[in-house]
Amino acid sequence: MIRIALTGSIGMGKSEVARMFERAGVPVFDADAEVRRLQGREGELVKAIEQRFRGTTGPEGVDRDALSARVLGDPGELQALEAIVHPAVQRERAEFIEKNRDKPVLLFEIPLLFETGGESAFDKVIVVSAPPDVQRRRVLKRAGMTEEKLAAILARQMPDSEKRARADFLVETGGDLSTTEAQVREILSCLGLLGGE
Repeated sequence: MIRIALTGSIGMGKSEVARMFERAGVPVFDADAEVRRLQGREGELVKAIEQRFRGTTGPEGVDRDALSARVLGDPGELQALEAIVHPAVQRERAEFIEKNRDKPVLLFEIPLLFETGGESAFDKVIVVSAPPDVQRRRVLKRAGMTEEKLAAILARQMPDSEKRARADFLVETGGDLSTTEAQVREILSCLGLLGGE
């Protein structure tokens, strides 16, 4: 089994690229989606987060904006949150691997892969990248996003140039979707998943 990490900074198009792999039959583990589920209505982390970060949860689970405002820019608070979240995500990841143990390739979408030193757990790393102006435009379209919030998020993330330098494969998403799809097909071919192509 080949374990591939898919990473990249905010707004680079990771989720779209992950969907392309999924459509090609590669099982995908989305770390962010798992976090949202674990923090959603009746999610297993809601109680622990409320105990540590009072007033950041409600009937729908964790209020992500309130929690984000509490931890962004405060390394100590961020570390406390990660100590709650990361072990649960690791557990879910282990279950995903077990469930798909007969598959030749698994893809793990992990936004903060390099920042958390997690790349050693994978055989290959794909970095998704786009020009800074494209990234900024995409991110600022998101509900609740501001220039200040984007700046705080980018300050936590390794620069795109450094991620690109550490990639086994690079997928550029600044152009049209067909160009991105061609890059994904090329990677699948390199991995022997497109026999004959």
